[in-house]
Amino acid sequence: MKKQKGFTLIELLIVVAIIGIIAAIAIPSLLRARVSANESATIGDIRTVISSQAAYQSANGGWYSSTITCLNLPTGGTCIPNYPANAPTFVDAAIASLASKSGYNRSFQSGGTITANTSVTGTNSTTSYAYLTVPSNVGQTGVRAFGGDASGVICFTPNGAAVTSASGVLTLTSCSILQ
Repeated sequence: MKKQKGFTLIELLIVVAIIGIIAAIAIPSLLRARVSANESATIGDIRTVISSQAAYQSANGGWYSSTITCLNLPTGGTCIPNYPANAPTFVDAAIASLASKSGYNRSFQSGGTITANTSVTGTNSTTSYAYLTVPSNVGQTGVRAFGGDASGVICFTPNGAAVTSASGVLTLTSCSILQ
């Protein structure tokens, strides 16, 4: 009688069980890493908006942009008068579009309106602003909601509830400051 070569059913079941155990351990860690990466990317975008608004302010007679699109397309009288068409922009189109990105929904809130000297300052100018983000799906794409404003402060809510702001200024009693 010739001995057959191969694996027995029990050996195959043991291998499948080991793979299942490894997957059960690894998948939650991968999901946590994805949430952490989404949150880090969102915090980076908020820092980018804060920095770009500071640069915009210096080019716009001391006033911030009241629309995020002016940070991407600053040319024309409504944004920065006499801004050269070939000069650099302040943020890229992905941030300026306010589209959902890295598992977060984004919004931009303008502060008070100003009476601008339109030869120096664009008509889309403001005294303050807030850039706010909330997870698209709390617990899966992100755990915390974030916000940043003209003060340079970035704050968060630990449960994914939206950070609140009034007239483009964060309501710091509604969130914890990110250290």
